[in-house]
Amino acid sequence: MTGSPDTAADELAWPEDAVEVGRILDAWGIKGGVKVQAYSADAQALFSSRRWFLQPPEQDKPMMVRPKGGTIPRLIKITSVRDHGEGIVATIQGVADRNGAEALRGARIFVSRSAFPSADPDEFYWVDLIGLAVINRQGEALGTVEGLIDTGPHSVLRVVPAGLTAPVKPDQERLIPFVAAFVDDVDLEQRQITVDWGLDY
Repeated sequence: MTGSPDTAADELAWPEDAVEVGRILDAWGIKGGVKVQAYSADAQALFSSRRWFLQPPEQDKPMMVRPKGGTIPRLIKITSVRDHGEGIVATIQGVADRNGAEALRGARIFVSRSAFPSADPDEFYWVDLIGLAVINRQGEALGTVEGLIDTGPHSVLRVVPAGLTAPVKPDQERLIPFVAAFVDDVDLEQRQITVDWGLDY
C-alpha cells in the first residue's frame, strides 16, 4: 500500500530542526551497505533515527527528490545500523548493491533534532550548547559558544568573546572545560551557561 501524495511530500519535507550528524564515507560489502563517519563521539542520533536526510558534499541547499542519473537522494530510510570497528555500518532501504552504495559516497547526513534520544538531566547534546550565551558568577558576559572540542576525558567550550564575531583567531577564543568544576549551570530555556571563569582568564 502506497501513501498519498501529501504523505510523500511530508516524508520529503526538510526538518526545520535538522542537525548535521555525520557523512557517508564509502560503500561497505557488496550488498549495499555504507560506512558512516559520525561527527560526535556519541553517535546515538544516528542509531535512534531510521530516516536520514542527505545533502551532497559541501552544498548548502537540500536536494529535492532523486532525479534519474544518480543524484544523491534527499531522504533515505535505514534498515539497520551498527557499530563496526572504529566506525558505523548502515544498510539502506532500496540500496541493494555496491554501486548504489558508492553513489552515496560523501553525502552529508542530517537527522531531525526531535529524533534524538532523551539526554540525562546532567548531559547535553553539543548542538544544544552551540549559540548559548556564557556568563560568569559575577554576571559578566564572556561570549557565545561557537563550538566544542572533544578532548577524550571531557569536552571544551569554544567561546567567542562578547564584541567579537566568528570566525576569530584561535588566541581570541576562550576555551572553558565543560566540567562541573567550571560549569555551574546550563539553562537551555534561557539559552545561557553560567561558569566559574574570569574575564581575564
